[in-house]
Amino acid sequence: MQRRFSTAVLAAASLLLAAGCSAGGAQPPGGASSAPAKNRGTAASPGATPSSAVPPAKGSVEVTGTLATGLKSPWGVAVLPGGDLLVASRDTGKIVRIAAHGGKITELGSVPGVEPGGEGGLLGIAVSAAFGTDHQVYAYFTTASDNRVARMNYDERRPPGDQLGAPDTVFKGIPKGRIHNGGRIAFGPDRMLYVGTGETGDTGLAQDKRSLGGKILRMTPDGEPAHGNPEADSVVYDYGHRNVQGLAWDDDKRLWASEFGQDTWDELNVIEPGRNYGWPKVEGRAEGRAAGAGFMDPVEVWRTADASPSGIAWAKGSIWMASLRGERLWRIPLNGTRPVAAPRAFLKGTYGRLRTVVAAGDGTLWLVTSNTDGRGTPHKGDDRILRLRVS
Repeated sequence: MQRRFSTAVLAAASLLLAAGCSAGGAQPPGGASSAPAKNRGTAASPGATPSSAVPPAKGSVEVTGTLATGLKSPWGVAVLPGGDLLVASRDTGKIVRIAAHGGKITELGSVPGVEPGGEGGLLGIAVSAAFGTDHQVYAYFTTASDNRVARMNYDERRPPGDQLGAPDTVFKGIPKGRIHNGGRIAFGPDRMLYVGTGETGDTGLAQDKRSLGGKILRMTPDGEPAHGNPEADSVVYDYGHRNVQGLAWDDDKRLWASEFGQDTWDELNVIEPGRNYGWPKVEGRAEGRAAGAGFMDPVEVWRTADASPSGIAWAKGSIWMASLRGERLWRIPLNGTRPVAAPRAFLKGTYGRLRTVVAAGDGTLWLVTSNTDGRGTPHKGDDRILRLRVS
C-alpha cells in the first residue's frame, strides 16, 4: 500500500474529543466516495432544528503536517488548555504529552491497574472541565475485573514519568470483555462526564437497563448520576448500543455518537436521553415489524467494511469520523440533524487504520492512526498524529 507522508512539523493549537471488530471496501477513484443510500436513517428529534450555517456538500481535507510519530497503540486523546495533547496508549497503560508546537513528547506516567488484552486496556482520557484549577486527568481503562473511570492529579513540575498522582476511582463496575469495551469519555457542554460503553460480546446487556454495558453513561465529575438523567438514581443516559467509541457535540450542543455494527451497518447517531438505539434487535435502520417498536434510527449508516468507526469530532458544520477497518476519514455535513449530502470519504488507505479525530478549535483537526493495535499493518513511523485543514 502506497503512503504519502508530510514531514512538516506543526505550529498549532487546541481541542478534543477512538478498533473495532468488524477490512477496506471498494470506492470510486478520486479520493472520496458516498455511503450507500439504502438504509440511511434520518433522526426525527426535538434537536432537528436547522443549523445557522449550512456546510458545503463536498468539503475538502488537506494534510498539513505530522505532529508525532512512533506512538504505540494510541487510543484516547485529550487537549490541554494551551493546545498540547495528552495521548493514552492502550497496550502500555502510559499517558504522554505531545507539544502542539514542535511535537516534543513527555511521558506523564503509567495508570496503575490497567490490564490490556484484546480490545481492552487504557482507552479514553479527558481533562477535567475545571482543569485550570484542579489539574485532574480522567481515564477509562480495563482492569482484571471490570472497566472503570479514575482521575489523577497531573503535576507537570514533577520529573517526566512521575507526573501522575495516585488514581482516584470515580466509577467502576462497567462490564469488560476481549471485545466491545467502548471506552470513549468526554466532558460535555454541561460539564458532566459522558462515557461510551460496549456490550462485551454479550448482546443481551445492551437492552438490559440494569447493566452498564452497551450504553452511554452521564455522570458528575465525582461519578454520581447527573441531574436530568432519565432515571434520577442511574448514570444510564441511553441504551441499545453495541460498542460506542465516538462522542462529540455540535455547535448547538447536540450529542453525537459513532456505533460499530456487526456484519451489516455501522451507525452515526444523534443521542437523546432515555432512547433505545436498538442493538441487538436492530442493526442500522429499523425495518419491518421493528419499525414501529420505538427504536431510534441512525442519522447515517455505512457498510462495516467501509467504516468500523471509532472517534468522531465536530468541525466546519460536519461530523468527521475516523474509521478503522475502512481506513478512511468520513465527513458528514449536517443541517441540524439532517445530512446536507451523502457522506464523503477522504485519505482512503493512505495512513491505514484511523482511531481518533480531534477538533483543534480553529477549524483544523488532529488525526491519530491505529496501525500498532494488533490489527493493522504498521509502516515506518507508525503510529502518528497528523494535522488536517478541512472544509
